[in-house]
Amino acid sequence: MAESAKSKTPFLRSLSARLLVLTIFFVMLGELLIYAPSIARFRTVYLEERIAEARLASIALETTPPAQVTTQLQQKILDFSNTYNIVLRQPKRSILALGDRPPPLVDLTVDLRKTGFLGSIRDTGQAMIQTKNRVMRVIGPAHNDPETIVEVLVDEAPMREAMYAFSNRVLALSIVISLVTASLVYLSLQWLMVAPIHRITESMMAFRVRPQDESVSPKPSSRSDEIGVAQRELAVMQQELRVSLAQKERLASLGSAVAKVNHDLRNSLSTAVLISDRIAESDDPDVKRVVPRLFEAMDRAIALCNHTLNFVKDAGPQVHASKFPLTDLVDDVGAGIISSELGTIGTNGIRWDNQIDAAFEVEADRDQLFRAFTNLGRNAYQAGASTVCLEAKMEEDKIHIDVTDNGPGLPQKARDHLFEPFTSSTRPGGTGLGLVIVRDVLRAHGGDVNLIETGETGTVFRVKLPERCSGAIAVASRSAGEADTIN
Repeated sequence: MAESAKSKTPFLRSLSARLLVLTIFFVMLGELLIYAPSIARFRTVYLEERIAEARLASIALETTPPAQVTTQLQQKILDFSNTYNIVLRQPKRSILALGDRPPPLVDLTVDLRKTGFLGSIRDTGQAMIQTKNRVMRVIGPAHNDPETIVEVLVDEAPMREAMYAFSNRVLALSIVISLVTASLVYLSLQWLMVAPIHRITESMMAFRVRPQDESVSPKPSSRSDEIGVAQRELAVMQQELRVSLAQKERLASLGSAVAKVNHDLRNSLSTAVLISDRIAESDDPDVKRVVPRLFEAMDRAIALCNHTLNFVKDAGPQVHASKFPLTDLVDDVGAGIISSELGTIGTNGIRWDNQIDAAFEVEADRDQLFRAFTNLGRNAYQAGASTVCLEAKMEEDKIHIDVTDNGPGLPQKARDHLFEPFTSSTRPGGTGLGLVIVRDVLRAHGGDVNLIETGETGTVFRVKLPERCSGAIAVASRSAGEADTIN
């Protein structure tokens, strides 16, 4: 375990490497989105420059008398502007420079006056993927003279080579920007996020190995962001867990001590019972009046020892499921409670009302559920109830079994410590383990028990069993009025 706490994630699989790669990828993606309109603009500017050079070269034709415009002069002008021919269209006249060589056939026409943004990007992409030279007829207005329209025939290959050179420069610049940006982002994230997360992870791994060592707790952070909150909450959680573990160790030691004390105490009580039996044979009226109370006190003491010992030893109920009718179980519970409590609560007016439909079948541990319902019923009668009513119904994927009594209700102190052992009892000599055992049994089945309401008119506990564990079948074959009742 110590080695795993010190192990570190390889860099290529770390969060830092992923952030670095993602930063480079997104920067390059951004550069690509910028590159498309940039290269299209470069092509447009290149063609506009060819128009401008042709217009500048044609000025010689405008200033030279027509008789002196020779073929050789026209060819020199065409060579200067890198074009096959030049056509100037003006409102009152047109000038044509052909040179001494015939122009090649035109492969495509580019009208700079009509090309839009998307069309320019499309044409630029088509130009860059060409493998052969194409002759372009380029049409555009002259610079600072929109009334003069210039037409030139030029080769596409020189333009494509210029576009490739521009693309290489953009690519090199993009790589430099990506690396610089990624490095800055990486260092920033490493400082702000990755390093604190590493410290939090190392603290958790060290805590797993040595949970009681306070030196492995992270130092409280003064940061106000999410990382700072996580560090502070982790420190608080580890401290609370450390306290809880220490408390559980003390409780475990106490449990061992209680088990030993209970063993010796039960032996002493057994001796006291034997002596009490001898005392009960006395004819002294005062002794006969006191002996029942003595027996009752010793019975409560023995019950307290047994319950406490069982709670200390119990590692949690083991569920051995079987399928059985729920109403039969409840009938057996009622009969068992009434027969076992004859000398304690009497039976005058005691009523166990089983209104659970006979069609309800559950798949659970019958003995464990018998124990749980017995504790609920006995608690109700011993608290002063004369009637306990049980009803069952299906809600969503759970069986809800309501255990309702007409007792005086639970006092506030009992409600505040309802499921805490040794604290929730409402009667003298009680251990407060009844509801704790009920909750443990039901949670072992995947269910739970909750206090729904309590007051002067009575108390309602709701037992929940999940359908997936209980296998309940809810088919109402008879009404609640036909339910069995034990009086």
